[in-house]
Amino acid sequence: MKEFFSHIRGSVVSTLVLAIVCCGLYPLIVFAISQAFFYEKANGSLILDKDGAVRGSKLLAQGFTADKYFHPRPSAAGNGYDATSSGGSNLGPTSQKLNDAIKDRVDAYRKENGLNEKEPVPADAVTASGSGLDPHISMRNAELQIPRVAKARGLSEKKLHELIEQNTNGRDLGLLGDPGVNVLSLNRALASVAARP
Repeated sequence: MKEFFSHIRGSVVSTLVLAIVCCGLYPLIVFAISQAFFYEKANGSLILDKDGAVRGSKLLAQGFTADKYFHPRPSAAGNGYDATSSGGSNLGPTSQKLNDAIKDRVDAYRKENGLNEKEPVPADAVTASGSGLDPHISMRNAELQIPRVAKARGLSEKKLHELIEQNTNGRDLGLLGDPGVNVLSLNRALASVAARP
């Protein structure tokens, strides 16, 4: 019986030590490191206005449909751009529903951006990302939208090229992936330029 209680005591002590380390110390250390070295990312990469109100996150797409804005990738998250329902459509390459949706999006993209019917359309302009919330579009996608936005805002295409450059994130670690234009940051920059006299 003495040996039995010795095993019980060892199990209880081990459980308490692991609970303190794994449920207390480790999360506190990770939290402290993230707040010290990655404060912005650890807190959602939020975009605030002058009054401190949250307007979005650099990490999440928002839907823009007006001609005066650059448009993000299509979204399959919930009813579109729903951060509480992140996910793709789960439609595969043999899905007729997906093929029809892409064809409709290609036609709509060409029409809204004044492209001829043979002009290639960037894949990210007509397909949703896996999360449905990808905040970036390709440089080509942004460039094809410039004439529409320039006309709607009365800005020069040169100025829009500059804004795209300023709101483009480079390759990860300098070599992974392609540069991407953050649509929310770009549209906010656009609004501030348009507001100037």
